[in-house]
Amino acid sequence: MFPLVTSRLSLTQITEQEWPFFLRLQQDPVVMRFVSDERREAEVRLIFNSRLVRWEIPSRHWLCLVMRDKHNGTPIGFTGFVRGDEGLAEVGFILDPKFHGQGYGYESLHAVCKFAFEKCAIRKLTATVTVGNIGSRKTLEKAGFELEGILRENYFLAGVWQDDWIFGLLRKEFK
Repeated sequence: MFPLVTSRLSLTQITEQEWPFFLRLQQDPVVMRFVSDERREAEVRLIFNSRLVRWEIPSRHWLCLVMRDKHNGTPIGFTGFVRGDEGLAEVGFILDPKFHGQGYGYESLHAVCKFAFEKCAIRKLTATVTVGNIGSRKTLEKAGFELEGILRENYFLAGVWQDDWIFGLLRKEFK
């Protein structure tokens, strides 16, 4: 099942060895600007531990994949999805800022979509993005996701209620 391989990436389930990289990204203000307020290490560790649980196709917890350069093994970010009800799943991704704008987000997202639709019988993928996160919006739209709506004042971040964009991609629309 894994790794998922693209032209530049190898995507594998996270292991304990990814902890330092995961922690660094989760505590990087650039990465987390649209995701979360500052988290203490203990809170990040709980999130990490929940993603270490062995994932199988019927699982209802996050499939968390580390993106690595398939030629030199450099970690680039994390991606994955969590299955919901009725054939739905929500995707997510974060990248090390030094790899922003180089197409890795799209490349990994396309591989995750393909896997979800073809191997996991997912009917629809969704993504929730804080309004203003233009990089994530462009990545999702490039992968074929459509903006389905805005949830007003949906997420409390940086001391302010933020609006969220909701994106969706149906299996029949995936290219």
